[in-house]
Order: sequence, then structure tokens, then C-alpha cells
Amino acid sequence: MERIEVELFTDGGNDAVVRMPGRRFPGVLVQGDSLHILRTDVAEVVEACERGDLDEARESAGLLLANLDALLTRYEAALAEHDNPRPY
Repeated sequence: MERIEVELFTDGGNDAVVRMPGRRFPGVLVQGDSLHILRTDVAEVVEACERGDLDEARESAGLLLANLDALLTRYEAALAEHDNPRPY
């Protein structure tokens, strides 16, 4: 394990925005439990599609999209607060 210093753009919560050394743009640190939840949410969409249950797939995908939109909004707000351009 290597210890390094990173730049913290937000509080250190579950989805902290940080910039690693040598990187131009920051990224989002996703905790392991949050990553597992994200994977589970995607799996629900896939499973509903496989069953042909498009209503459930659409609902699950909508919730997943809303969660990702919230994460992206937090990321973009952190960039704007620190006068950093978006990488896209």
C-alpha cells in the first residue's frame, strides 16, 4: 500500500470528489458498499430485461439514472466551486 496526498474538493462522504496526483481532472471516490449497490441496481435492470418485464426495467433504470444524475450534479458543483472546467 502506498500513501499519497490527494486534493479534496468536497467533504469526505461516500462520494467525495478528489484529484489524484498527476491527474488534470478530479474524480469521484466511490466506497465499496456504494459500488456494490450500484452493481446490484444495474443487475436488477438486466434481470428485468431478461424476464421481459420492461415496466420494471424502466423503473429500475430510472432510479439508477436519478442516482447517477445526483452524483454527476455533485461532481459538477464541486468543479464549479473550485473554478475547474468539466472534462467533457
